[in-house]
Amino acid sequence: MKRGKKYVEAAKLIDRTQQYDVEEAVSLVKKTAVANFDETVEAHIRLGVDGRHADQQIRGAVVLPHGTGKKVRVLVFAKGDKVDEALAAGADYAGGEELIPKIQNEGWFEFDVVVATPDMMGVVGRLGRVLGPKGLMPNPKAGTVTMDVTKAVNDIKAGKIEYRLDKANIVHCPVGKASFTEEQLVENVNTLIAAITKAKPASAKGQYYRSVTLTNTMGPGVKLNVAKLV
Repeated sequence: MKRGKKYVEAAKLIDRTQQYDVEEAVSLVKKTAVANFDETVEAHIRLGVDGRHADQQIRGAVVLPHGTGKKVRVLVFAKGDKVDEALAAGADYAGGEELIPKIQNEGWFEFDVVVATPDMMGVVGRLGRVLGPKGLMPNPKAGTVTMDVTKAVNDIKAGKIEYRLDKANIVHCPVGKASFTEEQLVENVNTLIAAITKAKPASAKGQYYRSVTLTNTMGPGVKLNVAKLV
């Protein structure tokens, strides 16, 4: 695969044979962010678990202290007073059954996160086939099925992100923007790692962190020293 000149120059800053401390890795990721837009910084975490087994599934949510740098649009499915409460908390959209045809028939997806009160999950379940593949289905483990819609909306707007294993047993998460300070990015990365460490299943055997790579949108990956993460 042919790489652009900027990528090639950026890659020279990184020793592919080395594993870096979080602080060093963040510094390199910032230095290699040379695109003409504010690149997203992501963490890609390969874990020593087998997500095919229910007791080794890893899924949850964590509030990053400095957010992701992205404006997140929140849709809340609720009834009665909870609709007003959600809008007052800062939800971009809130409503009930009337939103179903808009999503199902009109392909309306002007939102990034879906929250639902438990009494609305029967209704939201009808959207499983369209929300599921997009990773938008509300889930109690992620705190997006709750009666406390104010807390859910506030947390999401403050920088709450979901983490979950993909089919290759890797967690992919945004941890900020290249414009963040090194301190902000380090704190966000450490907060995410702490949450995933805490989520380690009792049935997971052997090395938990197989590899952790930080990258920006357009640049090369920087590997972390996993021995220091355990």
